[in-house]
Amino acid sequence: MRIAGITIPDNKRLEIGLSSVYGIGRPLAKKILDKAGIPLGKKGKEVTPAEENKIREMIENSIKVEGDLKREIAGNIKRLKDIESYRGIRHSKNLPVRGQRTKSNARTRKGPRKTMGSGKVKVEKK
Repeated sequence: MRIAGITIPDNKRLEIGLSSVYGIGRPLAKKILDKAGIPLGKKGKEVTPAEENKIREMIENSIKVEGDLKREIAGNIKRLKDIESYRGIRHSKNLPVRGQRTKSNARTRKGPRKTMGSGKVKVEKK
């Protein structure tokens, strides 16, 4: 079963398998399955073609997923950078955007620590 160019795993329950599509999490997957009238415990391989089409149609018509969503997010970040807002500047400097402290944390965003050496240049002996 493929939705939005992503293969949904056959051996997982549908609500978990749908979350492999970018932009669909567990709560949204449950809402989609409820609207389509598909039981939550059903696995990917047990889905009939009619049910598959219902799910695909609901996702394509009402939800932005994958490439469209990524493009929209990238556009929003680019707009913030262009108008040079505080958040845009933080994005361009690869620092935390939402007010977190950076003196002691933020290693995920800043990358591994860069420490200074002893300052002494090592000379090779012959």
